[in-house]
Amino acid sequence: MGKTALVTGSTSNIGAAIAERFAAEGAHVIVSGRSAERGGQVVRRIRDAGGQADFVPVDLDGSRERSDELAAAALGLLDGHLDVLVNNAGIFPGGRTVDIEPDVFDRVFAVNVKAPFFLVAALAPKMIASGGGAIINMGSWGARLGIPGTAMYAASKGAVETMTRAWAAEFGPAGLNVNAIAPGVIRETAPDAEERGERLMRGTPAGASGRPDAVAAAAVYLASDESSFVHGTVIDVDGGRIGVAVVGA
Repeated sequence: MGKTALVTGSTSNIGAAIAERFAAEGAHVIVSGRSAERGGQVVRRIRDAGGQADFVPVDLDGSRERSDELAAAALGLLDGHLDVLVNNAGIFPGGRTVDIEPDVFDRVFAVNVKAPFFLVAALAPKMIASGGGAIINMGSWGARLGIPGTAMYAASKGAVETMTRAWAAEFGPAGLNVNAIAPGVIRETAPDAEERGERLMRGTPAGASGRPDAVAAAAVYLASDESSFVHGTVIDVDGGRIGVAVVGA
């Protein structure tokens, strides 16, 4: 790869896997998130493996100021040149629609929708000016499959997938490839078979939750030159949950 990349929410799980995989491919990666301890651990793993990484602490609260601060800090560490932006940071409070408080709703849309919106606004022009690159957003299978108790989160991820297509139209002609990944149930370790996420994966070809490396592999493809003809696409990395039903499972 040999590129520069910023991965938001990369102190654990999917984000950390993407950051470490990018670094293994030769990218200089900016790890970002709220926890300096966990971010430092990801950076140390990357450096111990011979890769390049730096950590930028940030709480992406949906304000333009926080997104601008992260953009400036990342560009400063990368000598002003960013090739790949991965909008992975997000929160997932579930609950019945009638139980959701307005402040929780606002927080979900601030983190999941407004933060990547303003980060793209800050970074896309600079990426285009320096030759183009790739933006990868994190959608969700829940945006296209109705599940009780997920209306708020699913709506936020539906917005992300919609923004992906709009940004592909807006920035694609200028040299930015904008795509998304929609993970299924992803766990760092296998939980109990009766856990809700595991039950949701029954009846799929995979039959169980996936691991973060599966999403990281898709991100490497979308960040690479091999995906230069791919625009506005959502890649489902979900064990077949959206498109396939295993009869009799």
